[in-house]
Amino acid sequence: MELELRNLKIDRTSRRPKESKWLFNLIAIAVLAGIAAVGALLLYNKLTSATVVQVVQVQSPVNVSAAGDQVILSATGYIIAAHKIEVASKVNGRVAWIGVDKGDKVKAGQVLVRLEDDEYRAQVTQQRGQLENLKGRELEIKNGNRPEEIEKARYDVSQAKADLDNAKVSLDRTKQLAESGVFSKQSLDDAQAKYDNAVAKVASLQRLLDLEVLGPRQEQTTQIVGQVEQARGALDYAQTQLDNTIIRAPITGTILDRNVERGEFITTGFVGDKGAKGYIVTMADLNDLQVELDISQNDFPKLAPTQKGKITTDAYPDIPYDGVIEQVSPEADRAKATVQVKVRVLKPDDKLRPDMNATVRFISEAPKDSGATIEPKQVVVIPAGAVQGDHVFVVLKGRAVKRAVTTGGSSDKGVIVNTGLFGGEDLIVSPPASLKDGERVEVKQ
Repeated sequence: MELELRNLKIDRTSRRPKESKWLFNLIAIAVLAGIAAVGALLLYNKLTSATVVQVVQVQSPVNVSAAGDQVILSATGYIIAAHKIEVASKVNGRVAWIGVDKGDKVKAGQVLVRLEDDEYRAQVTQQRGQLENLKGRELEIKNGNRPEEIEKARYDVSQAKADLDNAKVSLDRTKQLAESGVFSKQSLDDAQAKYDNAVAKVASLQRLLDLEVLGPRQEQTTQIVGQVEQARGALDYAQTQLDNTIIRAPITGTILDRNVERGEFITTGFVGDKGAKGYIVTMADLNDLQVELDISQNDFPKLAPTQKGKITTDAYPDIPYDGVIEQVSPEADRAKATVQVKVRVLKPDDKLRPDMNATVRFISEAPKDSGATIEPKQVVVIPAGAVQGDHVFVVLKGRAVKRAVTTGGSSDKGVIVNTGLFGGEDLIVSPPASLKDGERVEVKQ
């Protein structure tokens, strides 16, 4: 009986898997349909939405002369000091004192460094003593012998002559007695020898007297004068070496780099990486600045020897400086196919620093007046960012309209447009790269 009842019971579990699978498929289809609808809506909104743009109104045409300075070439380079100086020492020595640091402004003649000078002072003292000694000797020779010395020489000559007279008398007497046989031949010889010696002594003393009267020889005077001049030159050299221990600024300028510290040794000869230093400081006059440019050989013919330009820096792009070409390299760079040009900054200020990036926009020279009456050319000036190659975009009835233009270079006010714009158009500034002709746009206020 129980078996029959179990057979009559409805088994609901056998139908649940089929119902669940059907429900899951229904939900999945609904989700996919929703996603497709949302995607279609987003795509539609994207295709039909307007691109937001910024516009400026094109100004009325003006004469070319009123369009601003026309830029014929723009080049980028670096600011450099026109004359950078590495101040070195003329003598070897150890730094005793240094009075400047990097960035200090100094005047010409200002003391920068003092070296130890004990040895140089001793050399000056030694050379001064040598000079004084020789100057005394020079005076002695130039003044000649004193009168007392001459009188003594005369007295010696007179005494020698008196001795000579006595020797003559003794010789004559000895001859007579020798002839009489009283004196021997030896006595006569002795008397003769004594007389000869007296004659020689008189002659010698007379020559000494003559020399005392004449004074020193010209050769001796010339020699001592030369020795004095030599000693004076040695003293001047020693004094110069002493003076060179004080190192001064050669120009008025700014200290760009300081290379030594107190106690370091400075040399004028070989300089090693870890040994003695060869120069003290690096300095330059920052009121004399240049912009160093490498101009392509293809663009070089556009420039004149004294071409003017406007200089701007990356640090201060809104501050222009006037410049003019000051130096053109006499040779080109074969590897880079460029010519080096240096542009002088006419009125630099404290904002400019060496090695700053700088851009020079060379200005076209105004044509000379030929006397003929020519109708001025009318042009339009627009922002540089609005130009896309050979065309621009203007807004017309809510859509971007592509318009071809011909440009005539640029000026300090913008790009010069010769044809394609007439003034009054709503010009799109910096249009997106994806902007298409006829695309709907929304003007950003």
